[in-house]
Amino acid sequence: MESIIKNIEKEISAFTPTENTEETGIVRMVGDGIAEIDGLDKAILSEMVLFDPTFDRTLKEALSDPNPIYGLVLNLEEDCVRTVILGDASRIYEGMLVRRIGKLLSIATGDEMVGRVVNTLGEPVDGKGPISGTSMSSIERAAYGVIDRAPVNVPLHTGTKSVDAMIPIGRGQRELIIGDRGTGKTTIAIDTILNQKNEPKETRPICIYVAIGQKESKTAKLVAELTEKGAMEYTIVVTAPASAPAALLFLAPFAGATIGEHFMDKGKDALVIYDDLSKQAVAYRQMSLLLRRPPGREAYPGDIFYLHSRLLERAAKLSDEKGGGSLTALPIIETQEGDVSAYIPTNVISITDGQIFLQTDLFNKGMRPAIDVGISVSRVGSSAQTKAIKKVSGKIKLELAQFRELEAFMQFASDLDSETKQRIDNGRRMTEVLKQNRGEPLPFEMESAIIFAATNGYFDKFPPEETSVVEKKLQDYLRREAETVLKTIRKSKDISEDTEKSLREILDAFVTRHAPKTESDTNHK
Repeated sequence: MESIIKNIEKEISAFTPTENTEETGIVRMVGDGIAEIDGLDKAILSEMVLFDPTFDRTLKEALSDPNPIYGLVLNLEEDCVRTVILGDASRIYEGMLVRRIGKLLSIATGDEMVGRVVNTLGEPVDGKGPISGTSMSSIERAAYGVIDRAPVNVPLHTGTKSVDAMIPIGRGQRELIIGDRGTGKTTIAIDTILNQKNEPKETRPICIYVAIGQKESKTAKLVAELTEKGAMEYTIVVTAPASAPAALLFLAPFAGATIGEHFMDKGKDALVIYDDLSKQAVAYRQMSLLLRRPPGREAYPGDIFYLHSRLLERAAKLSDEKGGGSLTALPIIETQEGDVSAYIPTNVISITDGQIFLQTDLFNKGMRPAIDVGISVSRVGSSAQTKAIKKVSGKIKLELAQFRELEAFMQFASDLDSETKQRIDNGRRMTEVLKQNRGEPLPFEMESAIIFAATNGYFDKFPPEETSVVEKKLQDYLRREAETVLKTIRKSKDISEDTEKSLREILDAFVTRHAPKTESDTNHK
């Protein structure tokens, strides 16, 4: 693959634009965002072409047009080439001149893009003026090979207790977020961006959020939220709204990956969120059918797997020789009625390093985030956890899975023995502890302390239904009384014996102060 791309780039670099008829063509037919072109005999796949309404100017003059319309060559046929139109297709007409410009599709990348909202072609759309200091990078690129990569072992904290404790994500990993519409997939992704504010500035990843086929009002609301909470200072938003042509929806994730690779190549960490790849797949299917490519399963083209694999393979943790940067990918896939065995979900599950599955039933029961711990998995596992979280989270996942089974049987049982009842109550408490409101990510040291309290029985003196309220009180109490302990955990990323002893003393004091008084306590007094 790498050698093929190098050969194409070599051929293109050798191409010098001239006014020969070989380098220009005529639009034979146009419709549905696709243009059929005669005359571009030497066109190359994934090359950009320029639609020019005039015949009497040079290529240089045509490229300086304030509103150029480009096309992307996707089909090389015997008697013509077919291109998708990257812009307003209504301006293209039969008989229009088309020019080769000798470039693979490239977009602007650079440090100056941080804090901005751009479209698929890297052009600013936030009304804050042009972006200076950018360079052009090819939107398609061969992924780094195995030799150039390092093991994924540095945590990417999401600030969501249930994810960091049970389904940890490492820098350079690809973790799929999957579930039905309206189950909180985007919430987990946005909370991950917000939580990076809790990370040290020097190791904070640059976050790229790619909105594919979303309503423009939803994207604007999201940008406003990120700005309000101070997260736009390390975030780039790439938007391809629902009103954009299918070609721009198909290319948007590649634009996000290209922008992220700019930071990875400089030795920095980057996080890219594709929201969502289901809409990209639909846009690619639409384009492929219009390009007359043969349909396969569910009418998707045969190379739909390659579309997603070549995108997600670009996520990597680079070796020290390559600068040690990383690109973490969080693709989002929307399922229908929880069907993870459909074509696109199974494709992306097989490409990624694990999945976070969100279930509608859990969401409707008030479990937020609605993560099904039975089917969710991280294939990197505890390698991507700090020692502190690794110590306290231990068997949470197993206990919760067993609790869900017991809960299912419980509705048929009229009488339960004390041991079973205790296990069910413990499961309920843990479920309540793992609940988290939208937009409230927690730093990992606070997560460690809360989960330590839950797994060591400090919530046992409170009724299960009051656990959420008690946990909020405990968070406030820890911020006031355990500042030194939390700082120690943050600095060492571990819970030493001395730290554990101090933490237990603080938790004991909290329970003594807030636990409801029992009859035996009153009699003892």
